[in-house]
Amino acid sequence: MPIYEYACSACGKEFEKLVRQSSPAPECPDCHSSELRKKLSAFAAPGNSASRAHAMPSSCGSCGHPDGPGACAFQ
Repeated sequence: MPIYEYACSACGKEFEKLVRQSSPAPECPDCHSSELRKKLSAFAAPGNSASRAHAMPSSCGSCGHPDGPGACAFQ
């Protein structure tokens, strides 16, 4: 169930809304208008930056290959 960001065209209010497939079209919480514009927003990935840093190898020092040291021919 994604959370979408909306901007109301009628009053300018910006808000977030959890949207299910079966839920009715959202409306503005302030003016109750259904004239909404879906905003482009960033998404969140599970975990935190510390756990991702340990899970992913560092790049190769010779060529920058993303699979880490020893993944390329420039060992």
